[in-house]
Amino acid sequence: MEKRKITFSPPDITEREIAEVVDTLRSGWITTGPKTKKFENEIAEYCGTKKSVALNSATAAMELALRLFDIGEGDEVITSAYTYTASASVIYHCGAKIILADTKKGEFNIDPKEIEKLITPRTKAIIPVDIAGLPADYTEIFEVVEKKRNIFNAKKGTYQEKLGRILVLADSAHSFGSTYKGKKIGSVADITSFSFHAIKNLTTAEGGALTWNLPENFDNEEIYKKLMLLALHGQNKDALAKLKAGAWKYDIVMPGYKCNMTDIMASIGLVQLQRYDGEILKKKEELVSYYEKYLGDLTDKIELPIFKDDIKESCKHLYMIRLKNQDEEKRNEVIATLGENDIATNVHFQPLPLLTAYKRLGFKIEDYPNAYNQYKNEISLPLHDFLTEDDIKYICDSLVKSL
Repeated sequence: MEKRKITFSPPDITEREIAEVVDTLRSGWITTGPKTKKFENEIAEYCGTKKSVALNSATAAMELALRLFDIGEGDEVITSAYTYTASASVIYHCGAKIILADTKKGEFNIDPKEIEKLITPRTKAIIPVDIAGLPADYTEIFEVVEKKRNIFNAKKGTYQEKLGRILVLADSAHSFGSTYKGKKIGSVADITSFSFHAIKNLTTAEGGALTWNLPENFDNEEIYKKLMLLALHGQNKDALAKLKAGAWKYDIVMPGYKCNMTDIMASIGLVQLQRYDGEILKKKEELVSYYEKYLGDLTDKIELPIFKDDIKESCKHLYMIRLKNQDEEKRNEVIATLGENDIATNVHFQPLPLLTAYKRLGFKIEDYPNAYNQYKNEISLPLHDFLTEDDIKYICDSLVKSL
């Protein structure tokens, strides 16, 4: 077997993205401006929502959503033990208490039954995570939220009171383009946060966005304006508005944050969005079919990822396998052997209670057995757009020899 170098997740940038960025650089408008606004409109159209806000990260997007709903000290927010730190750190930043729930047995996504056990009158939001692009169980989660509506304790005069129940804020960093019951993710949860980081299916280098699907008593324009205030220092005019003749004067109506997207980033995203369904996601499907071809006979040793069932379809962001009946030590040996063959892999994710910051907050991995069992033998194999069938065969052959 001839050795070849396989990277894990290089960004898929073509000459089209480069030309669009150059056009922006030459335009004289490189920060938040017309291309960011266009990108926001196209995200909303793609997701089937009225509005979206483009920001500098999914982390910032989730924090702004929590702050929009006045979630802070004395409140509790539930998220998954099986996620990256961003899902929980935003809760901490807002001053609320992090409550971690275990995953469903044999799955990577949060268990709604565990959520139900953890809800108290202080619970203000739930942050489900769409691991690898496979949507969480939103119907079950909303059923739990409705069941607990009678104990919900809202702060007066806030969006919490207007909603009248726990907010469902989806961490959909992995799942742009995924669907749930035929609806695009972005239009399923109350509010959805997306990531456009360099390794995501759709990238703007760094970047993220919020979409929302709130009840009709919410004003979409009002929400957009409030989010823009939060994202731009609490300033009541953005740079575009100030550019108009005589419109220099602005006010700061709140001490806000600084997490806007730039037109340079949006330029990349606009082209990525044009390529997304017909090119980028199509390539992911092709690569998954190759993995199934070369690993399909090894289901006694390897658990292959599920990308689709009766109600969900993943955008295939990650190819997460599990080594059956194996532990961390064996998993790490396999990763090292693949590395010796110049195959880069990853592990998604270390459950939060394994990490120092969360241990210091009092979390113990023993309390999350399902999350630990999913993690201990998980390996993420490369699934980027530059792979060929021969590359996948090389990865699979190397994997089989390492088992």
